Amino acid sequence: MKKIRVLLVDDSAVVRQVLMAILDKTPDIEVMGAASDPIFAIDKLAREWPDVIVLDVEMPRMDGITFLKKIMSERPTPVIICSSLTEKGAETTLQALSAGAVEIVTKPQVGLKNFLLESAAILVAAIRAAASANVKNLGKRSVPRLEPQAKLNADAILPAGHSQAMVQTTERIVAIGTSTGGTQALEAVLTALPRVSPGIVIVQHMPEKFTASFAERLNGLCQIEVREARNNDRVLPGLALIAPGGKHMMLTRSGAYYHVQVVDGPLVNRHRPSVDVLLRSVAKFAGRNATGIIMTGMGDDGARGMKEMFDAGADTVAQDEASSVVFGMPKEAIKLGGAKRILPLGEMHRAVMGRA
Repeated sequence: MKKIRVLLVDDSAVVRQVLMAILDKTPDIEVMGAASDPIFAIDKLAREWPDVIVLDVEMPRMDGITFLKKIMSERPTPVIICSSLTEKGAETTLQALSAGAVEIVTKPQVGLKNFLLESAAILVAAIRAAASANVKNLGKRSVPRLEPQAKLNADAILPAGHSQAMVQTTERIVAIGTSTGGTQALEAVLTALPRVSPGIVIVQHMPEKFTASFAERLNGLCQIEVREARNNDRVLPGLALIAPGGKHMMLTRSGAYYHVQVVDGPLVNRHRPSVDVLLRSVAKFAGRNATGIIMTGMGDDGARGMKEMFDAGADTVAQDEASSVVFGMPKEAIKLGGAKRILPLGEMHRAVMGRA
C-alpha cells in the first residue's frame, strides 16, 4: 500500500512532536519530515516532495501565507492549515484557504497535547481527504466575480416527517452544503450573484470562531449580504446566512416567513454544523420552493438530506467531479439518487438564481 507522505511545518516543537506521534501510528501515512519554519521546509522540498503539507500560519522568518502562495504557484500541493482558535488566527487562516489550502485543523492555546490526541481522527481524515484532492482546482477561480457595490440598508436534531412546506410561495430558499475546498467554491459562487438573489442558507464544515470571520470576509467581496447566522434570523432575498461553527442550523417557518434556528446538539455525521440537518429542515419546511446544492467536500454529509429534498419536490444540484477539489459529498448525493442535476462550479451561481 502506497503511503501518504506528509511534511509538517510548525514552529512549536510540542506540536511537531504530537503530530508525528499521531501520524506514525497510522499505517497509510508516513511523516516525510518536519520543519520549524518555511525556510527549513524549502530546504527539505528541494530534496523530496510530499503528498500533503500540514502548515501553521504564524511562524518566524516566513509566514505561512507567503509560503503557501509560493507552493501553489510553483507546484500546487494539498495543504492543511493547523491554526489556533483565535480571532486573529481565524482571519489569517481564511487568507490561507483563499490562497488554496484545503482544510483546517484547529489547535487551542492551552491543553495542546491532549487536544491534538483527542483530534487524531479528524487530522487523519483531513490528510486522507487532502491526499485525494484535485490539485488543479486549488485556488482556481472558474466563475466571474461581480464587483461589490454599496449595500442597501438529521434524526438527532430534527426528526424526519411529512412536509410542512407551503404549496405555493413567491419566496425561494437556496440551501448549500460543502466541506473540503468549499471556502473557495462558496467564494466563487456568492461573488458571482447579483444583489437581488434568493435567500440562502449555508453549512460549510468549519470550526468555531472561523465562520464569523469567513462570513465577514465574503460580505466584503459580494454584492449580497453575507453573515454568520443568529438564532431566529429571517431568511431574506439578497442575504446568505452561514451556520456558526460548533452549532447546527435548521430552517423553520412562521406564517409566510422563513427563519433559521441555531441550536446545540450532538455531532451528526461527525459534524456540527451538519449539512444533513440543514437539508432535512429545508425539505420539511420549504419543499418544492427550495433548491439544494452540494459542493466539494469529503464524506457523505448531506447526501441523505438532499435525497429528502428531492423526494419533497425541491430542485437539487450536485457539483461535478471535474470542478470539485474533493468529489466525496457530491458523489454520495448522486449515488443516493438525490441530485436532479450535476453541474460544474462555474454554473452554480446560475443554479442559485434558478437559471441553470
